[in-house]
Amino acid sequence: MEAPSQAATFLEGEARALLTRLDRVKPFALHETMVPAAALAPAAQAAVESFLIRGRKNVRTQVEAYLSWLTGPGRDAMPELLQRRFALLRQRFNEVLTQFDLFQEAITQRSEREIGVWLSGLDVAAADALAVPGTVLATPIPVACYLDRGPGGAIRRANTLIAGGRSPIALIRIPRERMVGYGIGATLVHEVGHQAAALLGLVGSLRSVLYDLERRSRHPAERAAFAYWGLTVSEIVPDLYAVGKLGIAATLGLMAVVSLPRRLVLTPVPGDRHPFPYIRVRLSCAMGEALCPHPQWRKVSDLWTSLYPPSRTPDELHGLIRALEASIPRFVSLLLRHRSTALRGAQLSDLMPRFTRTPELLAARYRSWSRQPSLMRAAPPTLVFAVLGQARAAALITPEEESRLLGDLITHWALSSTLDAMTRCAGGASEPLQASNRGGQSWRRSGLSPNPSSREAGFSSS
Repeated sequence: MEAPSQAATFLEGEARALLTRLDRVKPFALHETMVPAAALAPAAQAAVESFLIRGRKNVRTQVEAYLSWLTGPGRDAMPELLQRRFALLRQRFNEVLTQFDLFQEAITQRSEREIGVWLSGLDVAAADALAVPGTVLATPIPVACYLDRGPGGAIRRANTLIAGGRSPIALIRIPRERMVGYGIGATLVHEVGHQAAALLGLVGSLRSVLYDLERRSRHPAERAAFAYWGLTVSEIVPDLYAVGKLGIAATLGLMAVVSLPRRLVLTPVPGDRHPFPYIRVRLSCAMGEALCPHPQWRKVSDLWTSLYPPSRTPDELHGLIRALEASIPRFVSLLLRHRSTALRGAQLSDLMPRFTRTPELLAARYRSWSRQPSLMRAAPPTLVFAVLGQARAAALITPEEESRLLGDLITHWALSSTLDAMTRCAGGASEPLQASNRGGQSWRRSGLSPNPSSREAGFSSS
């Protein structure tokens, strides 16, 4: 057999083998088992399935085109050309499978007992955190959460360019270790903040302002400070978003993440887009104080400084810390007053429900909920996170009670949203659920509505 023919025969077999592998990639709806309350929201499920169907179809078309070329004009081509084209095809094939595997990992977890339902409840909380009426954030975006190892969360934003097109949903990764207390909400809303910042064009517009301040500054220390804020603003905006939505719960959750060995907390990593932990927590407290003034922010900031006193750092690093701390008031004011085109004339601070997130009001709401627990189930998820975080900060609730309540509420959000979706799919028919109620099952006792619309279930924007 001549070399070109031998190469063509070999590569034809390899390409046909790719098709057999592609045939084993089935829609998730055919092979993922989970209770209904753990499933993705219908919009997210449809978006993911459509994205993967298009990807598989495109890859199949490319493989079949390669086979046609291989058995036709390419039959006598040089082996090197045959292999080069096959290598590119295989790369494309692997990219599509990588996308499938990532979504599969996120969806397969929903078959796990309890965890699956929690993930569905966190989807509801993420959607609530993202919604802001009167802005581009008012348009719902499909969201899905999943768990992974490691200390930090992450998000693949919706519409991000990936292999096969653009990401059809916002996919949020939450570390397993963060599934406790206020750490859940703090991580979730920070990652949602990345999506909000992208949709509102905040990072680019803020970075332009900060770089301009850096250039115009006459003092080296101030210039260094605003250069640093410009470098790290992509993580600072989500931190602000979390503080605005959750109050002190966001800062306490951040502290739990970055409570690391002293060297890692007080030393900046060159080129890192995250502010180094010491200054990041100090900035979070300053943002909270600016949004909802209260002595608690100073107490938490002083606590953090006592845990990691910066006075013993080398002179050069201590100088940077002093410069950053001196610039924080001006920087926070700039953040809150910032306007991007997508904000339509509003300030960044206007995105935050700060008048319902004051420490006094959150503490009062917790006391009211303690007397009437049904009110807690009717509240928006981000408000629940904020209230329980404030109660924990004020020692009104124990860590054990906080975790138990959050577990119950996250499960409630998943079940309530599932019943809502079922009702819509049934064309609004609610008689079977009402009949169940008459048959002795007390929806009132369980805190669930037989026809839980988004307003009744408390899932309107906060």
